[in-house]
Amino acid sequence: MLKRKHYIALALIVLTTLIMLNLPNTATTHMKLGIGTLFLPLFGLANSTQQLTSQAGDALVSRSTLLKQNETLRRENEQLRLQLTQAEASARENDRLRKALGWAPARQWKFKLARVVLREPSNWWRDIHIDLGSRDGVKVNMPVLTSEGLVGRIAAVSLTRSQVVLLGDSNCRVSALVQNESRDGGVIGPAGPLDIGLVELGYLPPNANVKPGQIVVTSGNGGIYPKELPIGKVVDSHPAEYGLSTVARVKLGANLNALEEVWVLFGAEQ
Repeated sequence: MLKRKHYIALALIVLTTLIMLNLPNTATTHMKLGIGTLFLPLFGLANSTQQLTSQAGDALVSRSTLLKQNETLRRENEQLRLQLTQAEASARENDRLRKALGWAPARQWKFKLARVVLREPSNWWRDIHIDLGSRDGVKVNMPVLTSEGLVGRIAAVSLTRSQVVLLGDSNCRVSALVQNESRDGGVIGPAGPLDIGLVELGYLPPNANVKPGQIVVTSGNGGIYPKELPIGKVVDSHPAEYGLSTVARVKLGANLNALEEVWVLFGAEQ
């Protein structure tokens, strides 16, 4: 049974319908436009809300996805910087060889990324352990670096891990040269415990033209480190004892205190 209010509503609907059927066409059209104008903003609002919701859903990306993309881009950037370092070193070497011999051999460095997994408390500043070992092809004396510069060399290798001795340790001496006109050469050694980022470049000629800001790179002598690996920049220099040579302090390019990932250099392809 329909309630009284239902009968009243039904009667109003029938009455309204009859009125609209008997109205002139012009009046009916105006009434339709008025009703449409009344409800059009609601339809527009609903449609806009739906579009905004769809756009927001497309724009939202999970935080984990963004972090993965950021990490991938960071590693690609590291690789590109290493490749740029190689290209610059090859260009400098090629220029010298062209002038001297008229030819230049091609070479290609190979790298593997490694994570720092341990720093021993007894030798915190001069020793790290990485997660690559003999099963990954790592061997003793392979150079280790970041895109900012040389870090050290592989000192010991196990199946899954390797020990890296860092620049500034007495067991990690590197033949190096200064990128100046005379290309003064010497040996990188410890500079003392006060600043891990400083090393000494000793055995330079007594008349070496060494100035602050000059770049120091590996010389290629010794058979461990390829030529032109970046080491750092000269801070200052002074005559050694008895004035037989010059000693320069060098600020390392790599931050040895904040190593989380490094690259192991697997040698040069000829």
